[in-house]
Amino acid sequence: MEKNSKWITPFKKQCFVTIGVCLNMSGHGLVMGFSAILLPQLRRPDSVIPIDESSGSWIASILGFALVAGNFIAPTIMAKYGRRTANLVSIVPMLVGWFCIITATNIPLLLFARFLQGISMGMSATLGPVLIGEYTSPNNRGAFLTSISLTIAIGVLTVHTVGSYLPWQTAALVCACIVFVDLLIVIYSPESPSWLSDQGRYEESKRVFRWLRGDGEEEELKEMIEASIIIRESKDEANLSESFLKRMKANMAYFCITIQKKEFYKPIFIMMHVYTLGQWAGANILASYTTDIFHNVVGDGVNVALMIILLDIQRIISNSCAVYVIKKIKRRTMLFITVGINLFAFLSIAAYTYAKSHNLLPFDHPAIGIALIHIHMFSIATGTVPLPFIIAGELFPLEYRSLAGGISVLFLSSNLFITVKTVALLFKTVGIYGAYLLYFFVVGYCLVVAGLLLPETKDRTLQDIENEFRGRPLTVDELKSVQSLTSWKQHSKDRRCSSPII
Repeated sequence: MEKNSKWITPFKKQCFVTIGVCLNMSGHGLVMGFSAILLPQLRRPDSVIPIDESSGSWIASILGFALVAGNFIAPTIMAKYGRRTANLVSIVPMLVGWFCIITATNIPLLLFARFLQGISMGMSATLGPVLIGEYTSPNNRGAFLTSISLTIAIGVLTVHTVGSYLPWQTAALVCACIVFVDLLIVIYSPESPSWLSDQGRYEESKRVFRWLRGDGEEEELKEMIEASIIIRESKDEANLSESFLKRMKANMAYFCITIQKKEFYKPIFIMMHVYTLGQWAGANILASYTTDIFHNVVGDGVNVALMIILLDIQRIISNSCAVYVIKKIKRRTMLFITVGINLFAFLSIAAYTYAKSHNLLPFDHPAIGIALIHIHMFSIATGTVPLPFIIAGELFPLEYRSLAGGISVLFLSSNLFITVKTVALLFKTVGIYGAYLLYFFVVGYCLVVAGLLLPETKDRTLQDIENEFRGRPLTVDELKSVQSLTSWKQHSKDRRCSSPII
Protein backbone atom coordinates (compact mmCIF):
# COMPACT_ATOMS: atom_id res chain seq x y z
CA MET A 1 0.00 0.00 0.00
CA GLU A 2 2.83 2.37 0.91
CA LYS A 3 4.94 1.48 -2.15
CA ASN A 4 2.14 2.30 -4.56
CA SER A 5 1.14 5.55 -2.83
CA LYS A 6 3.34 7.66 -5.14
CA TRP A 7 1.42 6.86 -8.28
CA ILE A 8 -1.91 5.66 -6.89
CA THR A 9 -3.35 8.96 -5.68
CA PRO A 10 -6.13 9.24 -3.10
CA PHE A 11 -8.50 10.18 -5.93
CA LYS A 12 -7.71 6.94 -7.78
CA LYS A 13 -8.25 4.95 -4.59
CA GLN A 14 -11.61 6.64 -4.09
CA CYS A 15 -12.43 5.75 -7.70
CA PHE A 16 -11.57 2.10 -7.06
CA VAL A 17 -13.81 1.71 -4.00
CA THR A 18 -16.57 3.70 -5.70
CA ILE A 19 -16.48 1.29 -8.65
CA GLY A 20 -17.16 -1.56 -6.23
CA VAL A 21 -20.22 0.26 -4.90
CA CYS A 22 -21.42 1.44 -8.31
CA LEU A 23 -21.13 -1.96 -9.99
CA ASN A 24 -23.38 -3.27 -7.22
CA MET A 25 -25.78 -0.41 -7.93
CA SER A 26 -25.58 -1.21 -11.66
CA GLY A 27 -27.55 -4.31 -10.70
CA HIS A 28 -30.57 -2.00 -10.46
CA GLY A 29 -30.22 -1.19 -14.15
CA LEU A 30 -29.52 -4.78 -15.15
CA VAL A 31 -32.53 -6.10 -13.23
CA MET A 32 -34.99 -3.34 -14.20
CA GLY A 33 -33.89 -3.36 -17.83
CA PHE A 34 -34.10 -7.15 -17.98
CA SER A 35 -37.90 -6.95 -17.81
CA ALA A 36 -37.99 -5.05 -21.10
CA ILE A 37 -36.24 -7.87 -22.97
CA LEU A 38 -37.62 -10.78 -20.92
CA LEU A 39 -41.37 -10.09 -21.15
CA PRO A 40 -41.57 -9.70 -24.97
CA GLN A 41 -39.66 -12.98 -25.40
CA LEU A 42 -41.92 -14.78 -22.91
CA ARG A 43 -45.02 -13.53 -24.78
CA ARG A 44 -43.95 -15.31 -27.96
CA PRO A 45 -45.94 -18.44 -28.94
CA ASP A 46 -42.81 -20.62 -28.77
CA SER A 47 -41.77 -19.42 -25.29
CA VAL A 48 -40.63 -22.10 -22.83
CA ILE A 49 -42.39 -20.14 -20.07
CA PRO A 50 -45.75 -18.81 -21.34
CA ILE A 51 -47.07 -15.74 -19.46
CA ASP A 52 -50.19 -13.61 -19.37
CA GLU A 53 -50.57 -9.91 -18.52
CA SER A 54 -50.92 -10.56 -14.79
CA SER A 55 -47.87 -12.81 -14.42
CA GLY A 56 -45.85 -10.44 -16.58
CA SER A 57 -46.63 -7.48 -14.34
CA TRP A 58 -45.62 -9.52 -11.27
CA ILE A 59 -42.31 -10.50 -12.85
CA ALA A 60 -41.59 -6.82 -13.51
CA SER A 61 -42.81 -5.40 -10.20
CA ILE A 62 -42.00 -8.00 -7.52
CA LEU A 63 -38.67 -6.23 -7.14
CA GLY A 64 -40.32 -3.35 -5.33
CA PHE A 65 -42.01 -5.73 -2.91
CA ALA A 66 -38.70 -7.49 -2.21
CA LEU A 67 -36.85 -4.20 -1.79
CA VAL A 68 -38.63 -3.74 1.55
CA ALA A 69 -36.97 -6.86 2.94
CA GLY A 70 -33.58 -5.61 1.77
CA ASN A 71 -34.25 -2.27 3.44
CA PHE A 72 -34.66 -3.97 6.81
CA ILE A 73 -31.69 -6.31 6.41
CA ALA A 74 -29.11 -3.74 5.34
CA PRO A 75 -29.12 -1.34 8.35
CA THR A 76 -28.50 -4.15 10.85
CA ILE A 77 -25.56 -5.56 8.92
CA MET A 78 -24.19 -2.07 8.22
CA ALA A 79 -24.23 -1.09 11.87
CA LYS A 80 -23.06 -4.36 13.43
CA TYR A 81 -20.73 -5.96 10.86
CA GLY A 82 -19.62 -3.02 8.72
CA ARG A 83 -20.41 -1.34 5.42
CA ARG A 84 -18.04 -3.53 3.40
CA THR A 85 -19.55 -6.71 4.84
CA ALA A 86 -23.04 -5.44 4.01
CA ASN A 87 -21.86 -4.71 0.47
CA LEU A 88 -20.57 -8.28 0.10
CA VAL A 89 -23.76 -9.78 1.54
CA SER A 90 -25.92 -7.72 -0.83
CA ILE A 91 -24.11 -9.16 -3.87
CA VAL A 92 -24.89 -12.79 -2.98
CA PRO A 93 -28.68 -12.80 -3.63
CA MET A 94 -28.12 -10.87 -6.86
CA LEU A 95 -25.69 -13.51 -8.12
CA VAL A 96 -27.92 -16.40 -7.02
CA GLY A 97 -30.89 -14.70 -8.66
CA TRP A 98 -29.20 -14.51 -12.05
CA PHE A 99 -28.28 -18.20 -11.96
CA CYS A 100 -31.87 -19.06 -11.01
CA ILE A 101 -33.07 -17.10 -14.05
CA ILE A 102 -30.58 -18.90 -16.30
CA THR A 103 -31.99 -22.29 -15.21
CA ALA A 104 -35.64 -21.23 -14.88
CA THR A 105 -38.33 -23.30 -16.61
CA ASN A 106 -41.43 -21.94 -14.85
CA ILE A 107 -42.90 -18.71 -13.52
CA PRO A 108 -42.46 -19.48 -9.77
CA LEU A 109 -38.69 -19.84 -10.19
CA LEU A 110 -38.54 -16.60 -12.16
CA LEU A 111 -40.48 -14.83 -9.41
CA PHE A 112 -38.18 -16.32 -6.74
CA ALA A 113 -35.11 -15.16 -8.66
CA ARG A 114 -36.51 -11.66 -9.10
CA PHE A 115 -37.42 -11.56 -5.39
CA LEU A 116 -33.80 -12.38 -4.46
CA GLN A 117 -32.60 -9.66 -6.78
CA GLY A 118 -35.08 -7.24 -5.21
CA ILE A 119 -33.63 -7.99 -1.77
CA SER A 120 -30.17 -7.22 -3.14
CA MET A 121 -31.41 -3.99 -4.66
CA GLY A 122 -33.01 -2.94 -1.37
CA MET A 123 -29.76 -3.54 0.50
CA SER A 124 -27.60 -1.71 -2.03
CA ALA A 125 -30.03 1.22 -2.28
CA THR A 126 -29.63 1.79 1.46
CA LEU A 127 -25.90 1.07 1.49
CA GLY A 128 -24.58 2.65 -1.71
CA PRO A 129 -24.97 6.39 -1.01
CA VAL A 130 -23.86 5.94 2.61
CA LEU A 131 -20.70 4.05 1.67
CA ILE A 132 -19.68 6.49 -1.05
CA GLY A 133 -20.40 9.39 1.30
CA GLU A 134 -18.03 7.89 3.88
CA TYR A 135 -15.34 6.83 1.40
CA THR A 136 -14.97 10.05 -0.58
CA SER A 137 -13.85 13.64 -0.09
CA PRO A 138 -16.51 16.40 0.12
CA ASN A 139 -15.17 18.11 -3.03
CA ASN A 140 -15.62 14.97 -5.14
CA ARG A 141 -18.55 13.39 -3.33
CA GLY A 142 -21.22 14.83 -5.65
CA ALA A 143 -19.52 13.47 -8.77
CA PHE A 144 -18.93 10.07 -7.19
CA LEU A 145 -22.55 9.86 -6.05
CA THR A 146 -23.70 10.86 -9.52
CA SER A 147 -21.72 7.92 -10.91
CA ILE A 148 -24.30 5.65 -9.24
CA SER A 149 -26.92 6.71 -11.75
CA LEU A 150 -24.35 6.48 -14.57
CA THR A 151 -23.62 2.84 -13.80
CA ILE A 152 -27.36 2.12 -13.49
CA ALA A 153 -27.79 3.59 -16.98
CA ILE A 154 -24.89 1.49 -18.30
CA GLY A 155 -26.56 -1.56 -16.75
CA VAL A 156 -29.81 -0.80 -18.58
CA LEU A 157 -28.00 -0.29 -21.89
CA THR A 158 -26.02 -3.50 -21.45
CA VAL A 159 -29.01 -5.72 -20.78
CA HIS A 160 -31.17 -4.06 -23.46
CA THR A 161 -28.42 -4.44 -26.08
CA VAL A 162 -27.59 -8.03 -25.23
CA GLY A 163 -31.24 -8.99 -24.82
CA SER A 164 -32.26 -7.43 -28.15
CA TYR A 165 -30.11 -9.87 -30.10
CA LEU A 166 -29.62 -12.87 -27.79
CA PRO A 167 -31.97 -15.14 -25.79
CA TRP A 168 -32.89 -13.96 -22.31
CA GLN A 169 -30.95 -16.85 -20.72
CA THR A 170 -27.73 -15.67 -22.40
CA ALA A 171 -28.42 -12.10 -21.31
CA ALA A 172 -28.80 -13.34 -17.73
CA LEU A 173 -25.42 -15.08 -17.95
CA VAL A 174 -23.74 -11.85 -19.07
CA CYS A 175 -25.33 -10.05 -16.10
CA ALA A 176 -24.09 -12.74 -13.71
CA CYS A 177 -20.52 -12.24 -14.98
CA ILE A 178 -20.74 -8.50 -14.28
CA VAL A 179 -21.92 -9.17 -10.71
CA PHE A 180 -19.05 -11.61 -10.17
CA VAL A 181 -16.51 -8.95 -11.21
CA ASP A 182 -18.09 -6.59 -8.67
CA LEU A 183 -17.71 -9.26 -5.98
CA LEU A 184 -13.95 -9.41 -6.61
CA ILE A 185 -13.59 -5.61 -6.39
CA VAL A 186 -15.51 -5.38 -3.11
CA ILE A 187 -13.39 -8.18 -1.59
CA TYR A 188 -10.30 -6.02 -2.14
CA SER A 189 -11.93 -2.77 -0.91
CA PRO A 190 -11.34 -1.49 2.66
CA GLU A 191 -13.92 -1.03 5.39
CA SER A 192 -15.46 2.42 5.89
CA PRO A 193 -13.24 4.56 8.16
CA SER A 194 -16.36 6.03 9.79
CA TRP A 195 -17.59 2.59 10.85
CA LEU A 196 -14.12 1.57 12.09
CA SER A 197 -14.01 4.71 14.20
CA ASP A 198 -17.47 4.02 15.57
CA GLN A 199 -16.27 0.55 16.63
CA GLY A 200 -13.29 1.97 18.53
CA ARG A 201 -10.74 0.75 15.97
CA TYR A 202 -9.13 4.20 15.77
CA GLU A 203 -5.71 3.29 14.39
CA GLU A 204 -7.24 1.21 11.62
CA SER A 205 -9.70 4.00 10.92
CA LYS A 206 -6.86 6.53 10.61
CA ARG A 207 -4.91 4.25 8.32
CA VAL A 208 -7.88 3.61 5.99
CA PHE A 209 -8.95 7.29 6.06
CA ARG A 210 -5.47 8.48 5.06
CA TRP A 211 -5.19 5.74 2.44
CA LEU A 212 -8.45 6.96 0.88
CA ARG A 213 -8.13 10.71 1.43
CA GLY A 214 -4.39 11.39 1.79
CA ASP A 215 -3.04 13.78 4.42
CA GLY A 216 -5.02 16.85 3.40
CA GLU A 217 -8.20 16.20 5.39
CA GLU A 218 -6.80 15.72 8.89
CA GLU A 219 -9.31 18.10 10.43
CA GLU A 220 -12.27 15.93 9.39
CA LEU A 221 -10.42 12.83 10.62
CA LYS A 222 -9.71 14.49 13.96
CA GLU A 223 -13.36 15.51 14.44
CA MET A 224 -14.57 12.02 13.53
CA ILE A 225 -12.20 10.29 15.98
CA GLU A 226 -12.96 12.73 18.82
CA ALA A 227 -16.71 12.32 18.36
CA SER A 228 -16.40 8.52 18.31
CA ILE A 229 -14.30 8.50 21.50
CA ILE A 230 -16.87 10.60 23.33
CA ILE A 231 -19.71 8.40 22.11
CA ARG A 232 -18.02 5.16 23.15
CA GLU A 233 -17.01 6.51 26.56
CA SER A 234 -20.55 7.61 27.31
CA LYS A 235 -21.92 4.23 26.21
CA ASP A 236 -19.36 2.30 28.26
CA GLU A 237 -20.13 4.35 31.38
CA ALA A 238 -23.82 3.72 30.94
CA ASN A 239 -23.36 -0.01 30.35
CA LEU A 240 -21.29 -0.39 33.52
CA SER A 241 -23.61 1.58 35.75
CA GLU A 242 -27.01 0.25 34.70
CA SER A 243 -28.68 -3.14 34.58
CA PHE A 244 -29.99 -4.72 31.40
CA LEU A 245 -33.59 -3.83 32.26
CA LYS A 246 -32.69 -0.20 32.89
CA ARG A 247 -30.78 -0.06 29.64
CA MET A 248 -33.79 -1.45 27.76
CA LYS A 249 -36.05 1.18 29.29
CA ALA A 250 -33.50 3.87 28.53
CA ASN A 251 -33.18 2.65 24.93
CA MET A 252 -36.94 2.91 24.47
CA ALA A 253 -36.93 6.38 25.98
CA TYR A 254 -34.01 7.31 23.78
CA PHE A 255 -35.87 6.11 20.69
CA CYS A 256 -38.96 8.13 21.62
CA ILE A 257 -36.83 11.23 21.94
CA THR A 258 -34.81 10.46 18.81
CA ILE A 259 -37.83 10.42 16.52
CA GLN A 260 -38.62 13.94 17.70
CA LYS A 261 -35.22 15.38 16.87
CA LYS A 262 -35.02 17.70 13.90
CA GLU A 263 -31.78 16.13 12.71
CA PHE A 264 -33.57 12.75 12.60
CA TYR A 265 -37.06 13.36 11.25
CA LYS A 266 -36.37 16.21 8.82
CA PRO A 267 -33.92 14.31 6.58
CA ILE A 268 -36.24 11.29 6.58
CA PHE A 269 -39.28 13.39 5.65
CA ILE A 270 -37.34 15.09 2.86
CA MET A 271 -35.96 11.81 1.49
CA MET A 272 -39.43 10.23 1.60
CA HIS A 273 -40.52 12.80 -0.96
CA VAL A 274 -37.26 12.83 -2.94
CA TYR A 275 -37.33 9.04 -3.34
CA THR A 276 -41.03 9.17 -4.27
CA LEU A 277 -40.23 11.85 -6.85
CA GLY A 278 -37.43 9.70 -8.27
CA GLN A 279 -39.69 6.68 -8.75
CA TRP A 280 -42.72 8.47 -10.18
CA ALA A 281 -40.52 10.48 -12.57
CA GLY A 282 -40.51 7.43 -14.83
CA ALA A 283 -37.01 5.88 -14.79
CA ASN A 284 -38.14 2.36 -13.91
CA ILE A 285 -41.21 2.59 -16.11
CA LEU A 286 -39.05 3.48 -19.11
CA ALA A 287 -36.55 0.74 -18.23
CA SER A 288 -39.13 -2.02 -17.66
CA TYR A 289 -41.76 -1.16 -20.30
CA THR A 290 -39.60 0.49 -22.97
CA THR A 291 -41.15 -1.46 -25.83
CA ASP A 292 -44.73 -0.71 -24.72
CA ILE A 293 -44.01 3.02 -24.34
CA PHE A 294 -42.48 3.29 -27.81
CA HIS A 295 -45.48 1.48 -29.31
CA ASN A 296 -47.90 3.80 -27.46
CA VAL A 297 -46.09 7.08 -28.17
CA VAL A 298 -44.36 6.48 -31.52
CA GLY A 299 -46.33 3.66 -33.10
CA ASP A 300 -45.31 0.48 -34.91
CA GLY A 301 -43.48 1.98 -37.88
CA VAL A 302 -40.03 2.14 -36.26
CA ASN A 303 -37.26 -0.28 -35.33
CA VAL A 304 -38.07 -0.48 -31.62
CA ALA A 305 -34.93 -2.45 -30.69
CA LEU A 306 -32.73 0.24 -32.25
CA MET A 307 -34.78 3.01 -30.64
CA ILE A 308 -34.33 1.42 -27.21
CA ILE A 309 -30.56 1.14 -27.62
CA LEU A 310 -30.30 4.76 -28.81
CA LEU A 311 -32.40 5.88 -25.85
CA ASP A 312 -30.09 4.03 -23.45
CA ILE A 313 -27.02 5.59 -25.10
CA GLN A 314 -28.59 9.02 -24.67
CA ARG A 315 -29.18 8.19 -21.01
CA ILE A 316 -25.50 7.35 -20.51
CA ILE A 317 -24.37 10.54 -22.28
CA SER A 318 -26.76 12.60 -20.16
CA ASN A 319 -25.57 10.86 -17.00
CA SER A 320 -21.95 11.55 -17.97
CA CYS A 321 -22.75 15.22 -18.44
CA ALA A 322 -24.48 15.24 -15.06
CA VAL A 323 -21.31 13.95 -13.37
CA TYR A 324 -19.53 17.09 -14.56
CA VAL A 325 -22.40 19.55 -14.15
CA ILE A 326 -23.23 18.44 -10.61
CA LYS A 327 -19.78 19.69 -9.52
CA LYS A 328 -20.62 23.17 -10.81
CA ILE A 329 -24.32 23.65 -10.03
CA LYS A 330 -26.02 23.67 -6.64
CA ARG A 331 -28.16 20.68 -5.75
CA ARG A 332 -31.41 22.65 -5.41
CA THR A 333 -30.88 24.43 -8.74
CA MET A 334 -30.19 21.10 -10.45
CA LEU A 335 -33.30 19.61 -8.86
CA PHE A 336 -35.63 22.39 -10.03
CA ILE A 337 -34.25 22.50 -13.58
CA THR A 338 -34.29 18.75 -14.25
CA VAL A 339 -37.61 18.05 -12.56
CA GLY A 340 -39.09 21.04 -14.39
CA ILE A 341 -38.04 19.40 -17.67
CA ASN A 342 -39.50 16.12 -16.41
CA LEU A 343 -42.87 17.75 -15.72
CA PHE A 344 -42.81 19.36 -19.16
CA ALA A 345 -42.14 15.95 -20.73
CA PHE A 346 -45.05 14.34 -18.88
CA LEU A 347 -47.49 17.04 -19.98
CA SER A 348 -46.20 17.06 -23.55
CA ILE A 349 -46.40 13.27 -23.96
CA ALA A 350 -49.86 13.21 -22.36
CA ALA A 351 -51.13 15.93 -24.71
CA TYR A 352 -49.46 14.38 -27.76
CA THR A 353 -50.75 10.84 -27.19
CA TYR A 354 -54.26 12.12 -26.36
CA ALA A 355 -54.39 14.19 -29.54
CA LYS A 356 -52.93 11.31 -31.54
CA SER A 357 -55.44 8.76 -30.25
CA HIS A 358 -58.34 11.13 -30.96
CA ASN A 359 -57.09 12.18 -34.42
CA LEU A 360 -56.65 15.81 -33.38
CA LEU A 361 -53.15 16.29 -34.80
CA PRO A 362 -52.90 18.38 -37.99
CA PHE A 363 -49.47 16.83 -38.62
CA ASP A 364 -47.70 13.81 -37.16
CA HIS A 365 -44.35 12.12 -37.55
CA PRO A 366 -42.55 9.39 -35.53
CA ALA A 367 -39.76 11.87 -34.81
CA ILE A 368 -42.11 13.89 -32.57
CA GLY A 369 -42.80 10.97 -30.24
CA ILE A 370 -39.15 9.91 -30.26
CA ALA A 371 -38.04 13.44 -29.38
CA LEU A 372 -40.51 13.65 -26.48
CA ILE A 373 -39.32 10.31 -25.06
CA HIS A 374 -35.71 11.49 -25.33
CA ILE A 375 -36.56 14.73 -23.51
CA HIS A 376 -38.18 12.66 -20.78
CA MET A 377 -35.10 10.42 -20.55
CA PHE A 378 -32.79 13.46 -20.43
CA SER A 379 -34.62 14.80 -17.37
CA ILE A 380 -34.39 11.37 -15.72
CA ALA A 381 -30.71 10.80 -16.47
CA THR A 382 -29.53 14.24 -15.40
CA GLY A 383 -31.74 14.76 -12.36
CA THR A 384 -34.41 12.43 -11.05
CA VAL A 385 -32.15 9.34 -10.98
CA PRO A 386 -28.81 10.75 -9.71
CA LEU A 387 -30.08 13.45 -7.36
CA PRO A 388 -31.91 11.18 -4.87
CA PHE A 389 -28.72 9.16 -4.35
CA ILE A 390 -26.60 12.31 -4.05
CA ILE A 391 -28.94 13.91 -1.55
CA ALA A 392 -29.26 10.68 0.46
CA GLY A 393 -25.47 10.43 0.70
CA GLU A 394 -25.21 13.94 2.13
CA LEU A 395 -28.35 14.42 4.19
CA PHE A 396 -28.40 11.84 7.01
CA PRO A 397 -26.48 12.41 10.28
CA LEU A 398 -23.84 9.78 11.07
CA GLU A 399 -25.57 8.71 14.30
CA TYR A 400 -28.80 7.76 12.54
CA ARG A 401 -27.51 7.05 9.03
CA SER A 402 -28.29 3.34 8.89
CA LEU A 403 -31.74 3.64 10.52
CA ALA A 404 -32.79 6.81 8.70
CA GLY A 405 -31.54 5.49 5.37
CA GLY A 406 -33.47 2.25 5.81
CA ILE A 407 -36.70 4.04 6.73
CA SER A 408 -36.57 6.50 3.85
CA VAL A 409 -35.64 3.86 1.27
CA LEU A 410 -38.89 2.08 2.18
CA PHE A 411 -40.56 4.78 0.13
CA LEU A 412 -38.27 4.02 -2.79
CA SER A 413 -39.25 0.35 -2.52
CA SER A 414 -42.98 0.85 -2.15
CA ASN A 415 -43.18 3.43 -4.92
CA LEU A 416 -41.09 1.29 -7.26
CA PHE A 417 -43.56 -1.57 -6.73
CA ILE A 418 -46.62 0.65 -7.16
CA THR A 419 -45.41 2.40 -10.32
CA VAL A 420 -44.16 -0.71 -12.14
CA LYS A 421 -47.08 -2.94 -11.07
CA THR A 422 -49.72 -0.44 -12.21
CA VAL A 423 -48.21 0.56 -15.57
CA ALA A 424 -50.05 -2.08 -17.61
CA LEU A 425 -53.32 -1.41 -15.76
CA LEU A 426 -53.11 2.38 -16.20
CA PHE A 427 -52.20 2.14 -19.88
CA LYS A 428 -55.16 -0.19 -20.41
CA THR A 429 -57.76 1.81 -18.43
CA VAL A 430 -56.89 5.52 -18.74
CA GLY A 431 -54.32 5.35 -21.52
CA ILE A 432 -50.75 6.58 -21.47
CA TYR A 433 -51.98 10.18 -21.34
CA GLY A 434 -53.99 9.52 -18.17
CA ALA A 435 -51.07 7.70 -16.56
CA TYR A 436 -48.63 10.49 -17.42
CA LEU A 437 -50.97 13.12 -15.98
CA LEU A 438 -51.03 11.15 -12.71
CA TYR A 439 -47.22 11.02 -12.71
CA PHE A 440 -47.13 14.77 -13.37
CA PHE A 441 -49.17 15.60 -10.27
CA VAL A 442 -47.25 13.24 -7.95
CA VAL A 443 -43.85 14.52 -9.09
CA GLY A 444 -45.04 18.13 -8.88
CA TYR A 445 -46.21 17.68 -5.29
CA CYS A 446 -42.90 16.09 -4.24
CA LEU A 447 -40.95 18.90 -5.89
CA VAL A 448 -42.88 21.51 -3.89
CA VAL A 449 -42.10 19.70 -0.61
CA ALA A 450 -38.42 19.33 -1.49
CA GLY A 451 -38.23 22.96 -2.53
CA LEU A 452 -39.60 24.10 0.81
CA LEU A 453 -37.53 21.85 3.10
CA LEU A 454 -34.35 20.68 1.34
CA PRO A 455 -31.21 22.63 2.34
CA GLU A 456 -28.34 23.21 -0.06
CA THR A 457 -25.72 20.47 0.50
CA LYS A 458 -23.13 21.12 -2.20
CA ASP A 459 -19.51 21.37 -0.94
CA ARG A 460 -20.58 21.14 2.71
CA THR A 461 -19.34 18.63 5.27
CA LEU A 462 -21.80 16.08 6.63
CA GLN A 463 -21.42 17.60 10.11
CA ASP A 464 -22.31 21.06 8.81
CA ILE A 465 -25.48 19.74 7.18
CA GLU A 466 -26.43 17.93 10.38
CA ASN A 467 -25.92 21.12 12.39
CA GLU A 468 -28.27 23.00 10.05
CA PHE A 469 -31.05 20.50 10.67
CA ARG A 470 -30.44 20.71 14.40
CA GLY A 471 -30.31 24.49 14.28
CA ARG A 472 -26.87 24.75 15.91
CA PRO A 473 -23.72 22.66 16.49
CA LEU A 474 -23.40 20.46 19.57
CA THR A 475 -20.90 21.09 22.33
CA VAL A 476 -18.83 18.21 23.74
CA ASP A 477 -21.20 17.78 26.68
CA GLU A 478 -24.22 17.84 24.39
CA LEU A 479 -22.63 15.28 22.10
CA LYS A 480 -22.22 12.92 25.04
CA SER A 481 -25.84 13.37 25.98
CA VAL A 482 -27.14 12.91 22.46
CA GLN A 483 -25.12 9.84 21.58
CA SER A 484 -25.42 7.84 24.79
CA LEU A 485 -28.12 5.21 24.46
CA THR A 486 -28.87 5.59 28.15
CA SER A 487 -28.83 9.34 28.51
CA TRP A 488 -32.58 9.78 28.86
CA LYS A 489 -32.49 10.97 32.45
CA GLN A 490 -29.82 13.53 31.83
CA HIS A 491 -31.57 14.63 28.66
CA SER A 492 -34.83 15.22 30.51
CA LYS A 493 -33.02 17.25 33.14
CA ASP A 494 -30.75 19.39 30.95
CA ARG A 495 -32.68 19.50 27.62
CA ARG A 496 -29.41 19.07 25.75
CA CYS A 497 -30.82 17.64 22.54
CA SER A 498 -32.44 19.61 19.75
CA SER A 499 -36.00 20.69 20.42
CA PRO A 500 -38.71 18.19 19.42
CA ILE A 501 -41.86 19.08 17.57
CA ILE A 502 -44.26 21.09 19.70
